[in-house]
Amino acid sequence: MNFHLIKKRAPLALLSVCLFVAFGCARAAAQPVRGQDWPQWGGPRRDFKSDSTGLAGRWPARGPQRLWSRPLGEGHSAIVAEGERLYTMYRRGQQETVVSLDSKTGKTIWEYNYTAPHLPKMDISYGAGPHSTPLVSGALIMAIGSTGKLFCLEKLTGRKRWSHDLWQEYGGTFLHLGYSSSPIVYKNTLIVQVGGVGRALMAFDLNNGRVIWQALNYINSYSSPIIINVDGQDQLVAFMLNEIIGVDPNNGAFLWSYLISAKWDFHFNISTPVWGRDNLLFASAAYGIGGRVLRLTRSGGKTVVKELWQSERTRVHKENAVRVGDVIYASTGHTGPAFFTAIDAKTGRVLWQDRRFSHASFLYADGRFIILDEDGALGLATPSPNGLTVHSKVEMLTSRSWTAPTLVGRTLYLRDRKNIMALRL
Repeated sequence: MNFHLIKKRAPLALLSVCLFVAFGCARAAAQPVRGQDWPQWGGPRRDFKSDSTGLAGRWPARGPQRLWSRPLGEGHSAIVAEGERLYTMYRRGQQETVVSLDSKTGKTIWEYNYTAPHLPKMDISYGAGPHSTPLVSGALIMAIGSTGKLFCLEKLTGRKRWSHDLWQEYGGTFLHLGYSSSPIVYKNTLIVQVGGVGRALMAFDLNNGRVIWQALNYINSYSSPIIINVDGQDQLVAFMLNEIIGVDPNNGAFLWSYLISAKWDFHFNISTPVWGRDNLLFASAAYGIGGRVLRLTRSGGKTVVKELWQSERTRVHKENAVRVGDVIYASTGHTGPAFFTAIDAKTGRVLWQDRRFSHASFLYADGRFIILDEDGALGLATPSPNGLTVHSKVEMLTSRSWTAPTLVGRTLYLRDRKNIMALRL
């Protein structure tokens, strides 16, 4: 492992680092997220929704104004943003890299490189990784590579604060496509899916990496956890290999589980669960599982779980899903085409499918979807229960585009397996 500082810090940046060290990172870790930041997988609330307004109603034929673009490197990690900095991950050869970029120019500020050769029996035909998305909290950035290596770095300099190997140290579930789950912060802890015996989930102290709790015996998946609130109780929801589970994020105590039975010997639980204010939880996977909605309620100090519906027509593979009102939107399908689909959240009825976008990741802002499909087509569309009104569609990226877009204010950040770019909306 090595730390490589690309650009020298200005005196003000050095002063910021010194002040941070002096006052400690516990207070910094608890700082609130600013409205324009995109600090983690799925954005501020982990639901792929942005508070940005005033976006253009349609784009020129050539697409939105390109602010900058540059080569980056292999990887599916999404782009997180805070202030004037971007963070993501990429791979070149045997090394993986956590990188900080200037959001206005795309120039590299610092890189943290570490050796991460692919392990025997790993399948990189779907991409060499990294697949997980970094997370910014206070003065720190956390990132997990494709071989389960977890790093906590200082976000101003890229210097390592602490690290762990989730597979080697804790016997985490070996995932043959590479570790993919994106970490989440709760209070002053970093919670990750591990999948080891007694360590399905683990929480680390943000400041020093000390294990705060480890719990349960579930096999890990490629999905990322979310925090929900069920009738006044915070719960961590994780879509593991054979179950959807809920635990107390304060201590890892078991709250509930729901068994998922599949028709295949393997299945890819990749998509992040979607939570609604009506206590409905949507979770979906491909290859024989499909999607389902669970209703969660609290009664007698316990969580009651009831399945409202299940449908193989609502299979979501590696893409994300977004709920707007009573409708869940996502690309549905797996090995073949996966068309953009609207699903009634309460019944599971497919309301419509749109063939203009296939295998698409997307976000919701200003009443519209910003959609990026796997072929690099970028679209602007207004959703409704009756159909999708596409205002603009333009070819923007050229290499397999499986990374969800990031929106900060009116600037959109995109990447594929080769390049990263910024667009003005």
